[in-house]
Amino acid sequence: MLKLGRAQGVAIAAALSKNIPITEYSPKKIKMSITGNGNASKEQVAAMLQQLLKFKNAPKHLDATDALGAAMCHFFQNSNQKASGKSYTGWKAFLAENPKRKV
Repeated sequence: MLKLGRAQGVAIAAALSKNIPITEYSPKKIKMSITGNGNASKEQVAAMLQQLLKFKNAPKHLDATDALGAAMCHFFQNSNQKASGKSYTGWKAFLAENPKRKV
């Protein structure tokens, strides 16, 4: 868990340092967006993505479909013009929304 948090921090820092906006979605939001069920399993998300994106073989590792699920969720949110995820345009905005993440 600690390594994942560090990796997430590095990704956020890299994006914000280049003024690339970032958006965060909860796992339940992603699952709901892809399957219609916020409590869906990773296998269910992978199966739905396989149908949506029409790829023949599912990836061996479900982490790959987790990433695809996040991307599809973001696409769906933007195509519906809903801003239900958290978006940040720079360090000040990110830190204002996440004061506990300051080191």
